Amino acid sequence: MAIAPTPPPPPPQRPTMRHSSAFLLPPPSPSPGGGSADAATVALVVLNQPLPRFAPLLWSRAALRVCADGGANRVFDGMLELLPGQGAGEVCARYKPDVIKGDMDSVRPQVKEYYSNLGTKIVDESHDQDTTDLHKCISFVAKNSTVADKSNLCILVLGALGGRFDHEMGNINVLHIFPNINIILLSNDCLIFLLPKTHTHEIHVERSIEGPHCGLIPIGMPSTSTTTTGLQWNLDECRPYLAWCRFSNKK
Repeated sequence: MAIAPTPPPPPPQRPTMRHSSAFLLPPPSPSPGGGSADAATVALVVLNQPLPRFAPLLWSRAALRVCADGGANRVFDGMLELLPGQGAGEVCARYKPDVIKGDMDSVRPQVKEYYSNLGTKIVDESHDQDTTDLHKCISFVAKNSTVADKSNLCILVLGALGGRFDHEMGNINVLHIFPNINIILLSNDCLIFLLPKTHTHEIHVERSIEGPHCGLIPIGMPSTSTTTTGLQWNLDECRPYLAWCRFSNKK
């Protein structure tokens, strides 16, 4: 009498991580309680690169705003350029960072003094030369009590793309250092986020502001198996190996 072997147990179900760029959409009408529902979960980090055109919108959505060293110069100068019809004093005071953190080798002394006089917290990390300014800022945000709901925390990073290539790669590496935090690197042209292999992922496309192209890039190691739906050319248990694939989204 033949006995069929016991089939292997199904693989454990992985949790789903959802991704969206809805934070780039114009804010909805204010609710009776005031403010938007997602503002309490958003933190903004500004690096030392030119501000994208949507910086004022993201600033208004954030519960915590941190400038990485010379990022404070970019806010001080860049907000005036993005809002030319408004008074300089009003703009500079309105767009005051909560924290300036980093080596303090790039922020202009007069900018640091100006924001400090307005109540900005200055955190000098010049003693730490083993981590990047972005790393320092992400670590600060993750530990900060201002962001109450850390389970739904989203950190938006301005200025992470463009400029020196080694800085760009260092910023991408930070995504791997903090894989359990939803970190999005932003520029005028694109956004980058990590898809941890511990999860399945749903990416909600805001067609009015993004697309139609996207890229899947295995970083650090090959992807052992990748399956997609909703793209013009889907992957079916494909193994992209140290290469990048570009797709046109159909949705």
